[in-house]
Amino acid sequence: MTDGGQEHETVSARRRLPPAAHLRVFEPLRAYDDDAQRLISQQRSTPRAELERLLAEEALKRIMREISDPFPSSGVEQYRVLHYPGPDGVTAPYFCPDQLQTRATISAERLDDLMRPQVLAMVMPEASRTANAERTDPDRFAADVAHLHTRTSVWGVPLAWFVALREDDHLEIDEDAHSLLSVRLAAPAVQVLERARVAAASLAINAPELDILDELTSLGDWLGSFHEDSIVELDYGLLADYVWPDESPQDLRIGIDSLGDGDMLGAAAAYRRLTNRWVRVRQHARSN
Repeated sequence: MTDGGQEHETVSARRRLPPAAHLRVFEPLRAYDDDAQRLISQQRSTPRAELERLLAEEALKRIMREISDPFPSSGVEQYRVLHYPGPDGVTAPYFCPDQLQTRATISAERLDDLMRPQVLAMVMPEASRTANAERTDPDRFAADVAHLHTRTSVWGVPLAWFVALREDDHLEIDEDAHSLLSVRLAAPAVQVLERARVAAASLAINAPELDILDELTSLGDWLGSFHEDSIVELDYGLLADYVWPDESPQDLRIGIDSLGDGDMLGAAAAYRRLTNRWVRVRQHARSN
């Protein structure tokens, strides 16, 4: 149990960041090379909540720098640990690298197409981008890009992620005295891949025009690049406080099944329930 000051610091840091969901792949220890395994052995005893607190505090420090520079410094890779129960009931650890510098660089490149140059220069000066490029190890960056363990969505959850994870999967709840900080669902990658393939096959026949079909194809390609014994986690983050308990995975399954049965009314009703559930989230996103 943390003391009052640390608990206040934890809540303050994590709650001051934009609500974001993450889809992560946790691989078994044997999937990593010797250098990564040494780092993991040094970090594996750090509680998940403690690591989330530290990462949130570091993010706030970057945002609040007097000199605008949102990029992280190059440092030791951080690994999240997921303890997942196997079929025999024995819990085993799985590991996911944060890959923060690589993810930040990729996000910065995407902003080039989303923001006006004048605004972009204010939040991300050219000097900060140059400094980030100079401290980026090109070999590590290339390796991370080819094997990125985390996908992130701010103020929402892509529909394909609701195919990947279901409400009855392995569940972890992270909360404080006030409300939810996160809800995390996890399932074996082989099971997630099968769910994605079945849903994609159905949609390809019954609704090939839907964007979710491309999302599922991309999801399957991504998951197929990891160790076959990996575990996939959907981390709702602060979005959990808006929607949990969340029946979105169930509504999406009903919608896809209804399309397969030719029940357009049932599919429309399921989609309406799903979208209505996230109205409050979209309203908050617009206000921010």
